Amino acid sequence: MRDSGPEAHGHRSGSRSRLIAQGDLVWHQRPFDALSVRQLYAIMALRAQVFVVEQRCAYQDADGCDAVSRHLWAEQPDGTMAAYLRVLPAGVKFAEVSLGRVITAPDVRRSGLGRELMRRGIAAVGEGVPIRIGAQAYLERFYAEFRFERASGLYDEDGIPHIEMLRRGC
Repeated sequence: MRDSGPEAHGHRSGSRSRLIAQGDLVWHQRPFDALSVRQLYAIMALRAQVFVVEQRCAYQDADGCDAVSRHLWAEQPDGTMAAYLRVLPAGVKFAEVSLGRVITAPDVRRSGLGRELMRRGIAAVGEGVPIRIGAQAYLERFYAEFRFERASGLYDEDGIPHIEMLRRGC
């Protein structure tokens, strides 16, 4: 599961962070069938921008899981996508519900938006529901802030070291 680490890519992209007033963002949450063509295009474009181009990782993003997922994202005032994740039902990637394709746009990184995205993703699942993620290993401390604990050894996914992390239900 690709996981960009919402706050941590500024050092890789070389892009400058832009101050963003989170009160200016518009948040959306929709099942796949309720996405407009433009929304789906914006989601796929942001994922390709970071996961394929920025991380230099050729992989099959259209993995068949989007159609059963809920999609959560924030739009900037100009309509561009600032942050995104998908909520996968239990049994799709892991036995537990999962958050995946966690991403913030390069120009809004280090603004706290990734943390807000994670808070909203967890809230969308429900505070008492266990959540398992496949995280890029260097983001272990970031996800630990949200009570995710390492749940596997290191493994390679598309040339990037990953670990599974589990957030136990309350």
